[in-house]
Amino acid sequence: MSEPTGTLYIVATPIGNLEDITFRAVRILKEADLIAAEDTRHSRKLLSHFGISKPLTSYFDHNKHLKGKYILDQLGEGHTVALITDAGTPCISDPGYQLVRDAVAAGFTVVPVPGPSAAITALSASGLPTDTFVFEGFLPNRQGKRRDKLASLKDERRVLIFYESPNRLHAALADMRDILGERETVIARELTKIYEEFIRGDISAVIDQVNERKIKGEVVVLVAPGSGGREEGTSRPLAELLGDYLDRGELSLKDAVKRVAMETGLPRSDVYAEALKLRGRE
Repeated sequence: MSEPTGTLYIVATPIGNLEDITFRAVRILKEADLIAAEDTRHSRKLLSHFGISKPLTSYFDHNKHLKGKYILDQLGEGHTVALITDAGTPCISDPGYQLVRDAVAAGFTVVPVPGPSAAITALSASGLPTDTFVFEGFLPNRQGKRRDKLASLKDERRVLIFYESPNRLHAALADMRDILGERETVIARELTKIYEEFIRGDISAVIDQVNERKIKGEVVVLVAPGSGGREEGTSRPLAELLGDYLDRGELSLKDAVKRVAMETGLPRSDVYAEALKLRGRE
């Protein structure tokens, strides 16, 4: 019995700005025997822009079982298949992981071709701690289930990252304030596009800004850890906690501020202001 020879490439595509595609991604797409796309109409525009003309098949949540078998059959015949999503990295908050799981189980080679991801792009420019975070995808549509989900995350010590529809953003933010409390929050919308925007502040301030206008485009919501997620022993006065880190000399002022903000759930701007006061007394 011959060994499986096909290769499945997981190819990240731009989340907005077409210049963000990698040279490798373009090459793999040009060399693939078949491209599996979330929305073939959307993907044809991207492929046309880069002069790529290859057979396309759809692969999305409602046809993943039927098309998954078709793609595995293509791999079994030794073909190269590239999986892409509408924007960003496949398998992140979409059904692609099931295809990867089945391909691996069948013995096919699966190769990631890294590139843009809205969650990581938003986090990198958020100003929130980046050393630990948790990605929760889309919150439930229904308020009851959404609030239950948020309640389960109340004591999470890492930055929370969500995707959200602009139509549900106002309701989701209101639930976050009710359940999670007043926390530093960042809204990132239309990332890498012409109208890219970051809205930052305590969640009440962010809600006030969002309520003043109609939000459009894809949205990423990032929420700082709350005080309920403090480790044992971090309930000491802020100045004392900061002083300990700075006196040890192991961390720079910037890193000490980041560490304390993460441990206490306080806005980094408040921690930084306190750190400057301590330095001024030295």
